[in-house]
Amino acid sequence: MYEHHKQPLAKSSIFVKRLALNGVIGLALLIFSLGIGVAGYHFLENLSWLDSLLNASMILGGMGPVNSLQTDAGKIFASFYALYSGVVLLAAVGILAAPIFHRFMHHFHLAEDK
Repeated sequence: MYEHHKQPLAKSSIFVKRLALNGVIGLALLIFSLGIGVAGYHFLENLSWLDSLLNASMILGGMGPVNSLQTDAGKIFASFYALYSGVVLLAAVGILAAPIFHRFMHHFHLAEDK
């Protein structure tokens, strides 16, 4: 996917395409994860769709829940969703940062060879 360290640095247009592709992948991961949270809060906690979206967004963003949880199933779901969300947030940031980090390291390595 990325060029080898002995190859020349990719053109800016290729870098922008990589950045856009990784942005789409990261966004798709976040939307999928948000959908899991919205469905879980709606069906397990009987929250409205809007309140479910708010709670799932807040947990996925690392802020914490807004509404208090009433059911045992909702509490168990929220526990696992919070753990899952922490991993997804880190993965999404990693996906978005990968092309930038690679380009920086590749440029640094090329400068070291000269």
